[in-house]
Amino acid sequence: MIDRAVRRRRQALFLLFFLPGIAMSSWVTRTPDVRDQLGLSTGQMGLTLFGLSVGSMIGILCSGRYVSRFGTRPVIALGTLLIIAGTVVIGVGSAVSSAPLVAAGLCLFGAGMGGGEVAVNVDGADVERITGTVVLPTLHGCFSLGTVIGGSAGMAATAAAFPVHWHLMVVALIATGILVHALRAVPAGVGISAARETPGPGSHSAPAQRSKPQVWKDRKLLLIGAIVLAMALAEGAANDWLPLLMVDGHGLDAAMGSLVFVGFAAAMTLGRFSGGFFLSRFGRAAVVRASAVSGAVGLLLVIFSDNAAIAATAVLFWGLGASLGFPVALSAAGDSGPDQTARVSLVAIIGYVAFLVGPPTLGFLGDHYGLRSAMVVVLVFVAAAILIAPAADTRDRAAATVDVDMDMDVDVAQRTRPGTQPGTPPAEQHRQRQGDRS
Repeated sequence: MIDRAVRRRRQALFLLFFLPGIAMSSWVTRTPDVRDQLGLSTGQMGLTLFGLSVGSMIGILCSGRYVSRFGTRPVIALGTLLIIAGTVVIGVGSAVSSAPLVAAGLCLFGAGMGGGEVAVNVDGADVERITGTVVLPTLHGCFSLGTVIGGSAGMAATAAAFPVHWHLMVVALIATGILVHALRAVPAGVGISAARETPGPGSHSAPAQRSKPQVWKDRKLLLIGAIVLAMALAEGAANDWLPLLMVDGHGLDAAMGSLVFVGFAAAMTLGRFSGGFFLSRFGRAAVVRASAVSGAVGLLLVIFSDNAAIAATAVLFWGLGASLGFPVALSAAGDSGPDQTARVSLVAIIGYVAFLVGPPTLGFLGDHYGLRSAMVVVLVFVAAAILIAPAADTRDRAAATVDVDMDMDVDVAQRTRPGTQPGTPPAEQHRQRQGDRS
């Protein structure tokens, strides 16, 4: 039975995933208009998007440290405020036709996404642990739902020639209201690393602290990170470039390009909200493999088909394929061993590097070879995820880790109980404890 506080917390996380989805898609659907207002080529637009990469790297590199030190709540608040501020600055930059100002806004936006979203994922993984239910795919589904709603509004604004800066100002105002409402339900202290509370000499828990592994040396965790990298790159590439890809690569107008992006976001939303059913029936590895196959088929058709209708339909397979890789891999990371916060943070950081930093690089390739050809890079990564999908199956490993942790706790407890020798078998320990009680 989930108590009221946990339900309110989960609902707050739904909103905190929903918010950046609206903000991201509002910007993405207006990229053709922003590019035209700034008078930039595809390569110059990629350089402007580099502001997003810089900000993202700053946020990503700081996020794990700040979550471990301060907890998820303040990092979520700061990250979301930066997203809102970045949205406003992008709008102002487009109004005055200033590419440097748009790049600065994207830098703020990226810092907020890179930092805040890692913290939200850590909090979501904690709710998943508390409730014992699949939560992260649904949370990421809320992000995708936000992109559908924001993308639909952006498509309508594009068709109506509504000014970009007023559109983004409205988005920033809505996002501010969501943040104020949701943040109150997020508890303080979640994600603070136990390593910061390392006991002094003579403490009975010191041996357990010294034995904590360094998560970046875990080979299976790094394979999970590789899955996240591939699938997050597939999602991020669509979020940054899909409208322009359909306009420049397949000859659609700006409004139709936005409509195709909305279709992609709708497919992502459908995949994520239905993910729990398929995960319970088939397991993580099979779901990740099927997702990667779907994404690869969609990308293949978008890249190599000259028929705009086929390419637009294939985007749905791309969206379905990209929908579950990121959240499922985060769940797998949380189950892969001890120190859940560090594990989820590491994999989330890898994912957001791919999601936010990778796509601007595709702009430089697109300037030389065309956006369709640039997407071959994404296709190669997604195809590789098919091969490494079994790494996402960590449930048996999680159970083994629990047993090891219980044994460690028993061993520490032995050292505090007179008459009990280290290495005593668990059954004998139980008999000794029964004897102590009698």
